[in-house]
Amino acid sequence: MITVVKVSPSHFEVTVSGETTTAHQVTLSDEYHQHLTNGTITPESLIEKSFEFLLARESNTSILRTFDLPLISNHFPEYEKVIMDST
Repeated sequence: MITVVKVSPSHFEVTVSGETTTAHQVTLSDEYHQHLTNGTITPESLIEKSFEFLLARESNTSILRTFDLPLISNHFPEYEKVIMDST
């Protein structure tokens, strides 16, 4: 289960509950949100979809504890296309 809580306009706390529960601090700029979604989904939904993407590829204990959302595409070049195609 993925829970996303907006702490400030660009800062989110994400909790991933599973065999082991993990907490993550994620930043997301309005520009990157618009780039990926064209505003069709909320920032919280984008972050949730991004964590679903990550969890399909690695365990929640392997996901960085603090990161800026665009960092995902550095590790997974297909990330932006997958997200854009799903929104």
